[in-house]
Amino acid sequence: MNDRDRAKDLDGAGTYRLGDRTVRRMGYGAMQLAGPQVFGPPRDRARAVAVLREAVASGVDHIDTSDFYGPHVTNQIIREALHPYPDDLVLVTKVGARRGPDASWNPAASAEDLTRAVHDNLRNLGVEALDVVNLRIMFNAHGPAEGSIAEPLGVLVDLQRQGLVRRIGLSNVTPRQVAEGRAITPIVCVQNAYNLAQRADDALVDDLSAAGIAYVPFFPLGGFSPLQSTTLSAVAARLGATPMQVALAWLLARAPNILLIPGTSSPEHLRENMAAAGLSLPADALAELDGIAGAG
Repeated sequence: MNDRDRAKDLDGAGTYRLGDRTVRRMGYGAMQLAGPQVFGPPRDRARAVAVLREAVASGVDHIDTSDFYGPHVTNQIIREALHPYPDDLVLVTKVGARRGPDASWNPAASAEDLTRAVHDNLRNLGVEALDVVNLRIMFNAHGPAEGSIAEPLGVLVDLQRQGLVRRIGLSNVTPRQVAEGRAITPIVCVQNAYNLAQRADDALVDDLSAAGIAYVPFFPLGGFSPLQSTTLSAVAARLGATPMQVALAWLLARAPNILLIPGTSSPEHLRENMAAAGLSLPADALAELDGIAGAG
């Protein structure tokens, strides 16, 4: 399959808006371009560059990244691979965390931290303004936890007024924090953990869809421990697809506001992921897959 055919697959999944931009629903997540544990350089930088170029040549028009991936590594690879950027490419980055020397993930939400992070992203991506910046809330690094987000979000709003940030999203947040954020400034996307088996955000996905706000699941394939399900494997075998393709296709069918950012450092996995955009799941398969979360 050539790049033009893969773009047709992506077109099959449709588009959705990120604020005033419209993107294809199948994007690309750059996290895995860094080294092991998302820390340090990749083993094969040339292959990382090639994967990015193939993704964009095949029709991907939004890429998710952060300067704390590496740190700095993924953004520098994105710049090497794609700068000057195509006019239709939306780069979505993330602030609110920093990496420790032991590869730990630590909160970084002070005004100084967030301002430095925005400028790091600008410098390493080689842009004058960031298309979308997700504020990652780190009250609990492993999942959403309640607490006011007004102070760090206010810092991002100020950086937006300065022209450094165009649009703002939220990550690792509760529905209450989403409501708090929307009362402060327009929110164009919410990025939380969500997949076939991890369905805590079901109601939030639907509420955001009604409001015209994109929902971007990270770990759509299970994350560092890939999804394992006999039901998923059986449906995939019946459809002549891989389990991961079916898991991605289920997300695309779940709600029209879901944007996908599966990540990989492998050209073969990239092609497999993109082909999922053209996979249509019959009603009986959807019904079986919907039962996976309750079966655990």
